[in-house]
Amino acid sequence: MSLAGKWTYRSYLNNPELVGDNAQTALSLIFGEGVFTFETPTPRTVVGTLDMGGGYVLDLKGTVDPECEGPTTIVIRGFGRDGTPTAGWEYDYYGWPGYMWPDGVDQVPSIVGTIVRAKPHNGEPAGVTASFIAVAQ
Repeated sequence: MSLAGKWTYRSYLNNPELVGDNAQTALSLIFGEGVFTFETPTPRTVVGTLDMGGGYVLDLKGTVDPECEGPTTIVIRGFGRDGTPTAGWEYDYYGWPGYMWPDGVDQVPSIVGTIVRAKPHNGEPAGVTASFIAVAQ
């Protein structure tokens, strides 16, 4: 799987409560949304951005390990930009390529994983976790 390119990104709070048909409750579980733009300078490195709109951008640096035991791992650190609303932000992402079904119909490559707020910001504590999915555009 090639990571280079754009990926629609959404993260979700890990709330185990069912939402039923309550659309507002379902929407309240979204922790973040934006577009990952990845470049792969080498087969084992990834750089890019997470653009959440409105000047909210994280600069990304990470590694890809296709030779680990089990599925390929993707480990990325996101850093806020000085002079923007994300100044001082830091998030860590740990993910894997979504399984590509041999008989899947119109399946789009995906990355699934977890995220942690590595540093506190805007009065919110470090350590908050969420799950994420990114789908190739």
